Amino acid sequence: MTRTALITGAAGGIGRAVAARLVADGLHVAGLDLTDPQLPGVAFHRADATDSEQVRDAVGRAVEELGGVDVLVTCAGITEGSPLHLTTDEEWQYVLSANLGSVFRCVREVLPTMMAAGSGSVVTVGSVLHRTAAPGLPAYAAAKGAIAALTRQLAVDYGRYGISFVTLSPGWVRTPATESRLAPGEEDLVRLRESNPMRTVVDARGIAEAVAFASSPAAALLTGSELVLDAGASVVSPASLLRDTHRERMGLPPLDAR
Repeated sequence: MTRTALITGAAGGIGRAVAARLVADGLHVAGLDLTDPQLPGVAFHRADATDSEQVRDAVGRAVEELGGVDVLVTCAGITEGSPLHLTTDEEWQYVLSANLGSVFRCVREVLPTMMAAGSGSVVTVGSVLHRTAAPGLPAYAAAKGAIAALTRQLAVDYGRYGISFVTLSPGWVRTPATESRLAPGEEDLVRLRESNPMRTVVDARGIAEAVAFASSPAAALLTGSELVLDAGASVVSPASLLRDTHRERMGLPPLDAR
């Protein structure tokens, strides 16, 4: 029997790649977003993930169309914020609603279907930035950390129904949106490659590969886990990148050779 999947944030870089990958794997896929990703094989439903009624209506239509949902992947979110002393109540609530609240709303709507079926897989997309923070994103970091905590809680509460829950926490991912923030030329990409042991730049297709596995029946034993997808960047001491002896051991050129 063909499995079904619902992807939130399906028009964005990661969500779009995830939807395309799951279609290629033979799943029936529906996508939720504010704009239509226009992907072959993806049934699109427009919804604002910060609005409970819109989410309820869109998920209901997707469930009816798919005949149920075996896999939910929550990619919807925004990367915005200000230093805490400049953050307004409205900005704080909006960032939390778009990132954490969207997960709550979408998971709440698919749980009854999965519970009735006695199986299901939920993959929440968090961020490594709740482990290694970036300046000026307190609400974003708080939301992404809460996503990991919520996912663990859901694994405990709904494991008896055969539903698995896994958080994927990417680092910097190469998408059209993130690339637009880089300086012209290749220098920033070189720095990003040098920041991780694999000396690579993570792209959305790599995240989609991880989602494909984490949402498969073969990954059921991962339930409650958080998988960090940053090619090892978060385990490298920044000071190591400033010492030529350490750079040599990592296979990097000396600083004065750049």
